[in-house]
Parts: sequence; C-alpha cells; structure tokens
Amino acid sequence: MATIFWDSEGVLLIDYLPKGTTMNGQYYANLLAQAREAVVQKRRGKLSRGVLFLQDNASVHTARVSRQALKDTGFSEIDHPPYSPDLAPSDYFLFSN
Repeated sequence: MATIFWDSEGVLLIDYLPKGTTMNGQYYANLLAQAREAVVQKRRGKLSRGVLFLQDNASVHTARVSRQALKDTGFSEIDHPPYSPDLAPSDYFLFSN
C-alpha cells in the first residue's frame, strides 16, 4: 500500500507500507511527522504561512495517536464529510497542475 502526501506544487512524500506490516494509528502518526518534515524541506516558509490538511475519516486517521500527531504538525485540518468514500478531492481536480 502506498500513502502519498501532496500539495498544489507536487508530491511531498510517498511511503510504501512494508509487506506484513499493518497500517495503524502509530504508523500513520509517524507518517504525519515525516510529512511535516517534507514540508519544511521542500516548501520553505510554507509552515509559517499555514498548511491546510485534508484526510478522510478512516480509522487510522481518527485514532487518538494520529489526532495528536496531526495537532503536533501545526497543520490546519479541513473537515471531510463523514462516510463519503466517493468524494476524493483529487478526482475533482481541486489541485491544479
């Protein structure tokens, strides 16, 4: 499984879940920390201007450890409609090239 973090400028981070590993709240929390570091390294000054973050309501995204990790990044979360698996912003070209 691949987890990809991107913004309007391109891909920030790609993570491939190792075979035999389960995606859980702690694993995702670690990815959030890596995503923050990717923003710092690849998008200089963006953290100080604010980062909007969108994710769905998957259980790993709503786990307590994940919620705390998201707060720790300093990103501002955009609310995602609950239980809307058919709504994917990338499907609607919300991120221009």
